[in-house]
Parts: sequence; C-alpha cells; structure tokens
Amino acid sequence: MQLRALEPCDAESLWRWNNDPDVMRWMDTYYVQSLAGVRRRLEERARNTYGDTLYGIETREGGALIGLVRLRDAEPETGCAELDLYIGEKDHCYATDALRTMCRYGFDTLRLHKISLTVVTENHAAHHLYQKAGFVEEGRLRQVFRRDGQWYDMFTMGLLEGELRPA
Repeated sequence: MQLRALEPCDAESLWRWNNDPDVMRWMDTYYVQSLAGVRRRLEERARNTYGDTLYGIETREGGALIGLVRLRDAEPETGCAELDLYIGEKDHCYATDALRTMCRYGFDTLRLHKISLTVVTENHAAHHLYQKAGFVEEGRLRQVFRRDGQWYDMFTMGLLEGELRPA
C-alpha cells in the first residue's frame, strides 16, 4: 500500500464508489454527483497544504486506487487535525496500513500533536480499526447522523503523538 496524489483519471473510481450504497453507508456526505462533476472537482482541487492534505490509497501490486485518506483543518498553532478515511474497494484490506501511514505523516512531517476523527457508533468495523490503531473515545455526539430515516450517535476519537500502535 502506498499513498499518492489524486489525478483527474481517478474520477471514475470515485464516481463509482460515491454511487455504491454499501460504500457510502456511514459517510456523512452522501449525494449523487455526475462523473463530469467528480472529474471537474479533481481538476480544480487546490494542491495539498498543511491545513488540508488528501491522498489516494493505492495497492503496490497493480497500482489500483482503493480509497482516500485526508488530514484536514490542521492548525500549526494547536498542532491538531481531523482525519477522514474512505475505502471504496470493499475487497481490499489496506485501511489499517493507510490509517497508520497517514497518522505517521501527520505526526512526523506535519509535526501534529493530536489527530481527531468522528465515527458513527453503528460503524463497528471502523470503530474497531481506530481503536486498534490507538485512537481513544473522547466523547459522544448524540443523534447527529441520519441515514434511512434513523438518527445515530457518533463517537469523537483522538490520537496523541506517541500513542499510535504498531501493526
């Protein structure tokens, strides 16, 4: 697994994932977009900065794009950032490697002190993945996520520099 910059040619994969209800089940931005719109967003996306870094997750064998990982809202004054992880190819199990790689990048390169995230309480696989990497539950946001006519709670989780668990 390796991380790489996104390219306009990745639009078809992103479009396909965004239209897959299983992939989008626990995502908070679930709306249909045209392939042309996804391609345009990739073409117009600003380059990565300290405050917003987005990478594609790619397999080493074959170089297929399987997901995205992002550190956003990073602030040098606080040393904190938010993490988003999005795996589009359900038959690949690189989420753990991608999560750890991006956290190491955040701590080592961006010199962050803390990485935070939110996860729907019913998304048991993601919750387990984050705990396994060392993220700790810091709170619960009550009924802030709606899917299929039902409201769900979300956990807020955090990982401090030095708490990332090895594989």
